[in-house]
Amino acid sequence: MIKVDLITGFLGAGKTTFLLHYARYLIGKGLKIGILVYDHGAVNVDLPLLQELRGDRCELETLAGACDADCHRRRFRTKLISMGMSGYDRVIIEPSGVFDVDEFFDTLQDSPLDRWYEPGSVIAVVDAKLEDETSEDADFFLASQAASAGCILLSRVQLASSAELERTVEHLKRAAKAIHCTDTPEKRILAENWDHLTEADYEKLTHCGYRMADYVKTIAGRKPDFQSLSFLNPHLTRQQLEEKIAQLFENTEYGHINRVKGFFQTEESWYQVNATVKETRIDPVPQGHAAIIVIGSRLNEEKISILMTGKPPEHRIL
Repeated sequence: MIKVDLITGFLGAGKTTFLLHYARYLIGKGLKIGILVYDHGAVNVDLPLLQELRGDRCELETLAGACDADCHRRRFRTKLISMGMSGYDRVIIEPSGVFDVDEFFDTLQDSPLDRWYEPGSVIAVVDAKLEDETSEDADFFLASQAASAGCILLSRVQLASSAELERTVEHLKRAAKAIHCTDTPEKRILAENWDHLTEADYEKLTHCGYRMADYVKTIAGRKPDFQSLSFLNPHLTRQQLEEKIAQLFENTEYGHINRVKGFFQTEESWYQVNATVKETRIDPVPQGHAAIIVIGSRLNEEKISILMTGKPPEHRIL
């Protein structure tokens, strides 16, 4: 049976960065792995960050996230069927930040997948500097992902104060209580600088398993209140982009912005942008895909499009 690991985490938690660390470890152990990545929206901007992993022992696959739930489940199942024929020792799935973990377990129980795959480690990545106030839907994904995880891995621990770490744990407990989950998340938290993870830490992560937690699905019967807007080939300088991102987070007229991410190019250099309400990071990268994605709730598509491109939108919100 092929073990399937799931790396979850709400928008901007740092799933892709951890996936790089985790995949390098598994490849270094001599395993052949397959990675399936999909995003919230029509454009996947995380894949370029993983290109360095491609090789004899690692293959990358993508899944379009911009479709309805039934269509997405069919595509997810079909993709896993095709990957099951590739001789992997382990498969790693990195879904959207607004992923319902039940879909993972339900899909693996379908025939013929149940004969090929078994759940491995479910790892929930949580920002150590988690916002104090988030929406009800955001807290559902935060709590349900953590409740199902064998390990809750905190990101950016080295940047967080002890007070921020305590507030993050309290937020997790509060979110769990809101969905009537009696879980005690702090017992499963790993709070270490990812650059300093040891062999023992990775062994813990590869064998942490998962939990079949009980909770109330507060999003049942409705579509979660998250949307995304994609802007391809943005003709913006770094300063212009930073200014526009600041406006998105500061002005409620654009809606509630959870995250802005993507890539842009200036002259011969590529940069990755990753922004939340607390910080905006722009880092050089070897290559990218020229696109900026805005993710949030109650988005004002027209105003955001005019801000980012100078003209009204030509397509609908996804």
